[in-house]
Amino acid sequence: MKKYIKIVVLGVLIIFNYTSCSNDFTEVDPIGLINEDDFLTTDAEAESVIFGIYDLMAWNYNRPWNSAFFLKVLPGDIANAGSTIGDQPPLQQIDDFTHVADNPAITGVWEGFYKTIGLANVLIEKLEISELSSKDKFIAEAKFLRAYSYFELVTLFGDVPLRITTPQSISEFGLARSPKSDVYIQIENDLADAISGLPLRSGVAQPFRISKEAAQAVLGKVYLFQKKYDLASIEFGKVISSQAFDLEPNFADVWKSSTENGMESLIELNYVSTEKYDWGNFPWGGRPESNIHAQLMGPRGDAFDVAAIGVANGWGFNLPTSKIGQAFVNAGDVIRKNATLISEADLITAGGAVTPPDTGIHDYEGYVRLKYVTRTEDTAGPINELNYGINWRLLRYADVLLMAAEAYHKNNEDEKAQIELNKVRFRAGLPDITATGNDLFNAIVLERQLELAFEGQRFWDLVRWGLADAELSSLGYTSKNQVFPIPSNEISRNVLINPEDQNPGY
Repeated sequence: MKKYIKIVVLGVLIIFNYTSCSNDFTEVDPIGLINEDDFLTTDAEAESVIFGIYDLMAWNYNRPWNSAFFLKVLPGDIANAGSTIGDQPPLQQIDDFTHVADNPAITGVWEGFYKTIGLANVLIEKLEISELSSKDKFIAEAKFLRAYSYFELVTLFGDVPLRITTPQSISEFGLARSPKSDVYIQIENDLADAISGLPLRSGVAQPFRISKEAAQAVLGKVYLFQKKYDLASIEFGKVISSQAFDLEPNFADVWKSSTENGMESLIELNYVSTEKYDWGNFPWGGRPESNIHAQLMGPRGDAFDVAAIGVANGWGFNLPTSKIGQAFVNAGDVIRKNATLISEADLITAGGAVTPPDTGIHDYEGYVRLKYVTRTEDTAGPINELNYGINWRLLRYADVLLMAAEAYHKNNEDEKAQIELNKVRFRAGLPDITATGNDLFNAIVLERQLELAFEGQRFWDLVRWGLADAELSSLGYTSKNQVFPIPSNEISRNVLINPEDQNPGY
């Protein structure tokens, strides 16, 4: 069932719409006036703020031109920026590893995560001193959303300012970068609190909201990224044994609207196709409720005729690399290939066409993406391009199984690793892996590349495995690119971060 609530964040809370160091809150007009002392006295009020945090999170992954989804997908060897060579230079630079500290896409994502954290902080602080009898469940949910945002930040940027309280004055906005280790401690503590207070998946009020099992999976991922393999194995084992999630029987169905928030989805950001956006009312500088990035990623109409395969044209970003296309071919992975991308030859055989303009097709390497593709059944009028309701799947059960396989392998439990790895391969119609040792690890690496293509995992996997230099140096990657630069405007306005505190190389 599609979508639930259109979010309105109450004005008394919007005033805390800050980044890690900003006085932006003084420039935000409140939506309404309420007595702060009387606020958060009912479940409905607390829930409205929780929905506001989800809304900020969804906006940050869908912010026009400054999307966290794009920021995670574009580096690496799965996708090229695409479109035309002069279209959206900030995204082209991220794809080419030529980005600098004033890149607006990087800055926008940084700000978006801190806005999300800021609202979570407000809610947690207000509820902790409130007399609301049900406050613990809302605090748990807010702590999960704060932890997830910090996990994304520490992955993308390394050491980051760690703010878990609300500034009371302008002078309190300055905050130094905290070491990754300290940020991880806070993430682990928040997730532990979330797990103790969140409902089981069977008791979640709305399907888009976080369950105890989803929080356990994220804690497992946090441990995995820190190479705490024994602890990661425990958390993934809890999720698997809970039987709260399962693989969709058909891989291609994972991306259909009928399976949104379904059996395979642990964390999913929801968008709608019912806002009736047109060229005059689409909120380019605001918070669209539809997924505009689906349109950004559709194959360009001046180069690709894709109607024969049921695909609508878009604006051409995130074109597949020949490397990922060939990886599917080399692995004999037909099922996932056919649901992830299509080669030019297969497109023409199906009745489509590729007709490059005189300038050629920028970043085109012979494949068109099908995962998260633009299909007419996922949008509505009056302007189809502006009304896609495609959800981002941030964490799937297949990912959990593959992370569990990795953790088991690193914990010298190869038999357990094979079991979880082969569950994913069975759905893909591939034979079981019986290898052990380094051969098993290489099989897990390949499986994640194929299963999770275009989901924003590949680059960060290569970095944490120490494989980025070998896989990406030919694309312009150097060691500095393992994290993004701290945004230049953060350095300029944060009195406790100086230019010499910038990530090395930027």
